Amino acid sequence: MSAREGLRADSTHFTLRGEPFLILGGSIHYFRVHRAYWRDRLLKLKACGLNTLTTYVPWNLHEPERGVYMFQEQLDMEAYIRLAGELGLWVILRPGPYICAEWDLGGLPSWLLQDKKMKLRTTYSGFTNAVNSYFDNLIPRITPLQFKNGGPIIAVQVENEYGSYAKDEQYLSFIKEALLSRGISELLLTSDNHEGLKCGGVDGVLQTVNLQRLSSGDVQHLAELQPKKPLMVMEYWSGWFDVWGEPHHVFPAQEMISIVRELLDRGISINFYMFHGGTSFGFMNGAVDLGTYKPQTSSYDYDAPLTESGDYTSKYHLLRNLLSTYNKEPKSELPAVQSRKAYEPVVVSHYISLWESLQCAETHFRADDPISMENLPANHNNGQSYGYTLYQTDIYSGGELNSRNHVRDRALVFIDRELIGVLDYRTQKVKISQSKSERTLSLLVENCGRVNYGPALDNQQKGLVGDITLDDVPLKKFSMYCLDMKTSFINRLQSQKWMSVGMKPTYPAFFKGTLVVEQPTDTFVKLPNWSKGVVFVNGQNLGRHWSVGPQKALYLPGPWLRSGDNEIVVFEELKAAETIHLAENPEYGKTVDVSTQLFCTLL
Repeated sequence: MSAREGLRADSTHFTLRGEPFLILGGSIHYFRVHRAYWRDRLLKLKACGLNTLTTYVPWNLHEPERGVYMFQEQLDMEAYIRLAGELGLWVILRPGPYICAEWDLGGLPSWLLQDKKMKLRTTYSGFTNAVNSYFDNLIPRITPLQFKNGGPIIAVQVENEYGSYAKDEQYLSFIKEALLSRGISELLLTSDNHEGLKCGGVDGVLQTVNLQRLSSGDVQHLAELQPKKPLMVMEYWSGWFDVWGEPHHVFPAQEMISIVRELLDRGISINFYMFHGGTSFGFMNGAVDLGTYKPQTSSYDYDAPLTESGDYTSKYHLLRNLLSTYNKEPKSELPAVQSRKAYEPVVVSHYISLWESLQCAETHFRADDPISMENLPANHNNGQSYGYTLYQTDIYSGGELNSRNHVRDRALVFIDRELIGVLDYRTQKVKISQSKSERTLSLLVENCGRVNYGPALDNQQKGLVGDITLDDVPLKKFSMYCLDMKTSFINRLQSQKWMSVGMKPTYPAFFKGTLVVEQPTDTFVKLPNWSKGVVFVNGQNLGRHWSVGPQKALYLPGPWLRSGDNEIVVFEELKAAETIHLAENPEYGKTVDVSTQLFCTLL
């Protein structure tokens, strides 16, 4: 029987197939890595000496609209798990429904926010009904991949860091039962930081801890909470994430290795978060709000052992040498490093203004009062999830425009298409010159990323979420355009009349140029002397660019390029240059050691 016995936590060490087992894990998210590179990244994880892959499952991608499920191509989670098994890796699956992950709304779909009474991550019926429907579709895809069925999944996590949220004592029991009742039979575990451990447990489920340093007694705290159980650091933070306008976070390799050595010497299982961070392509980045709203960058490099584009780092090599002393198996060969190329700069040839693009908008809707993105009648009444929304109304006087902090998250303000200011959390007022003639007031409001962690989670509607006033009088009669900038929108734009850049562009605008490629190869898109916006290559949304940094380049995987002509479209809010640059290497701007910052932002 022992050969068929899965992962057990019945003593001070794990057993697998009845034998002592040390979990040496690494996190790589299939949804942050181009599918063509899954095998490469997993082979590199294995070659480092790790035996287990961990991944989250993002609900918002798998159920983008109520009852519409996506599990194919880039989102073929089952293929990813099977691939890990074929390569000789075990899998710890973290299916949520909430995942945090510096991912928009912690992976929860934005259509949940249409319910005015919604209480996320609780046993509120509006939430549990949605979770049950999702799990009815998700879990049957997972159960055949469990160890008992010959698959690689040896453990499944119950939600994620619930102890840091802890709004409902019944919630973790609900999630546990939702998994068990649908056939999950492998070891269940939870994962929390030090503070979350006291509220993050549920009967019959193994607790694990998340940390970066050993100075706070986190492991000892876990051992005292759970005597005679194996110890595991479910998230050993190999680096940290970045937010716009602050330096790039790094964590010294030697310091990481000395802490990992100490953990392994004590027989503690470990999972590197992240082993390879990848990229939050498109509009999928989350945000931090522990008093101040800070959106995260598209790059999720994380200063991990494998870089955003899959390169080895000094961390990787040091870790591989260290792990070889704990591994019974000989070191496997290192997979080759992928080539990258600095293509010739692309000359911007044409542009189309935002105003001309409005006829391509997904939805145009009128109402007396401004409506939040999520409540717009877009996407089969699932609302608008991501991107920008344009709000327009006519005004007949000037004075003080006051957002009353109802802009989520940033608005460019125009009078008759002339930019007069920016509204955000810090700037809530703009002066409008006096005039008795009728003028059009436009606010281009950007969802910069929904908060993914902390108490602000329930309050993540985007767009205009309430009245804005002109001299204390609420404005009415709005036209609203949904600009979620999906691939279909970018394709519709192509049939419009684009102007030659010889003419002075009106901002905001879409700019395009052609990249000619012989052999498609990974590269990085750089936009020196541009300001802020979004980059699309052959209709694929690479992510945001913003001159405030720290991220100064967007990773472009070779498989998104084709031999011949490739179209690069840049949506630019404020200031374009004449060329788009392509570079061999990334640029993350100024760096700061994670250790110099207080850990007020926990994963």
